[in-house]
Amino acid sequence: MRTRLFPKSERGTVNHGWLQANFSFSFGNYYNPDNVQFGMLRVLNDDTIDAGMGFGTHPHDNMEIITIPLEGGLTHRDSLGNEATVTFGEVQVMSAGTGVQHSEINASKNDRAKTLQIWIFPERQNVEPRYSQKGFDLETNRNTLVNVVSPQDKNDGKALWIHQQAFLYLGVYDAGQAIEYDLKIPGNGIYIFLIEGELEIDGQVINERDAFGAVEFDVLPVSTRTPAKILIIEVPMQFNE
Repeated sequence: MRTRLFPKSERGTVNHGWLQANFSFSFGNYYNPDNVQFGMLRVLNDDTIDAGMGFGTHPHDNMEIITIPLEGGLTHRDSLGNEATVTFGEVQVMSAGTGVQHSEINASKNDRAKTLQIWIFPERQNVEPRYSQKGFDLETNRNTLVNVVSPQDKNDGKALWIHQQAFLYLGVYDAGQAIEYDLKIPGNGIYIFLIEGELEIDGQVINERDAFGAVEFDVLPVSTRTPAKILIIEVPMQFNE
């Protein structure tokens, strides 16, 4: 097994006043040649957005875009005619495909919103654009990894799906829990982003907002040292030939 710790202190940062953002990978004006992506995972932005503010209408293409609210909610509008608000416990996916325009605005006029935005390269180019969102009861499934996103051809109807052989899991855990992550597809890697709490993985302590990458393994043991909220992203490590 090969692993890498991604300390939160090494993330890129930007403060636009209305937006405070942390970039796990090179993004915008932040460029780190040693940290451009993790396999097919290209972007993981940790954003805090002021009340009533957000990202105005802008275009995307050929990217699978996943938004996970941590606090508050975002109102989504797109050129496909979709309009919806996504809040904590929900996840939204957008396959940009041949091209789509969208906006994401803090749904509250009073409170900040905190979100994770994730971009994953698709396995096929120029698919038909699409949008979907779904709620997941993380508290009822406490101390369990909840599958929130899976590949289209491996989707069981309970999770959202994307055009890539990737899986996303969210989990809310108590202290002292043992987790064993079984790799779903041989050759994939996993990127664990710790939203809250403290973990131990492979003898290393993982703190809040740190991340941990692992490849070349079958089962990865993880233990929670404190109550924790965890995001696990399993992705292919190279483009399909």
